[in-house]
Amino acid sequence: MDLGLKRKGAIVTGGSLGIGRAIALGLAREGVDVAVNYRRHDAEAKEVVAEIEKMGCRGLAVKADVSSYADAEKMVAEVVEKFGHFDILVCNAGITWDGVIWKMTEQQWDQVIGVNLKGYFNYNRAAALFFKERKYGKIVNISSINGMRGKFAQANYAASKGGEIALSKTLAKELGRFNINVNVVAPGMVLTDMMKNIPPEFQNIAMAETVVGRFATPEDVSHLVAFLCSDLSRHITGEVIKIDGGQYI
Repeated sequence: MDLGLKRKGAIVTGGSLGIGRAIALGLAREGVDVAVNYRRHDAEAKEVVAEIEKMGCRGLAVKADVSSYADAEKMVAEVVEKFGHFDILVCNAGITWDGVIWKMTEQQWDQVIGVNLKGYFNYNRAAALFFKERKYGKIVNISSINGMRGKFAQANYAASKGGEIALSKTLAKELGRFNINVNVVAPGMVLTDMMKNIPPEFQNIAMAETVVGRFATPEDVSHLVAFLCSDLSRHITGEVIKIDGGQYI
């Protein structure tokens, strides 16, 4: 099915690895010019751009701190200058720094909230200013089922992901009249390199929670994101769509 995305322009934050990489490449397969934001993984970001360009689309890697609004504003301007258009924002960059609340430090809280929640505000605001003038735009914010249900030893992460959902619902109300859709994708456990840091016993618990008996792949997430970035989803906004194999029903 043709999603009608050819020659659109997108920013994907945290686009060098894992889910973000799959989203960036998935959009490129639909003919989208994609700029990937990254913080540390220079080689991986360049590889993603090379893959995007192999598909006949324009790619751009921008090293930027998502917790800086100035960096977000600068990246939007760079994308508009490079591509000549900017239509899609996918916020995906995020970190974890776990600990039970009585052991969690102020630094753990501030850093996770700064990247996961303030980072989404920064890019959502910078994109909204541009989309509002054009009266068109698609924003997809990648949250987590743990932002809906909470998670032991993840007060900072769960709070940030819950905040992303509240932010998105608010922006859907504010921006709808400008023909801007804002939606949330909330994955459960996904098969990425981050899973290597999760002890097997916790992976087994998560698997037992699913009703389909498997974890999602990054590509599973990318297919849903591409749909939400297309005009086939033009009447969907303010929604939180879980992609978790029934992990949280």
